[in-house]
Amino acid sequence: MEKQEQETIYKEFKQVVNMTASALEKWLKTDESKKVGWDSGDGESVGHKSGEHIIRILQKKKGELTATDFKHMQKVHGYVKRHMAQKPEHPKDSNWDYSLKNWGHDYRKK
Repeated sequence: MEKQEQETIYKEFKQVVNMTASALEKWLKTDESKKVGWDSGDGESVGHKSGEHIIRILQKKKGELTATDFKHMQKVHGYVKRHMAQKPEHPKDSNWDYSLKNWGHDYRKK
């Protein structure tokens, strides 16, 4: 992966992930977080696992990010963009809201 591509991915990730590592970690421990999303086959949702990877990414320095991290950052950006386009009429405390938070995005934050 080229340096320029990594820069673009990094910027896009930072635009959509607006929760801190500690806020996301706290959120992932809630029942609301655990009740949404597709089961990955082991009882944990894909979004919940994504949130755990996002925490690890946020805890790293930019220079420590791996190719796997950049690939996940791309996935996160795509997911949040698609999900935001499907905003329901009453988003607060909905599965839509909870799922977005699992992916590191709190739509109420600017």
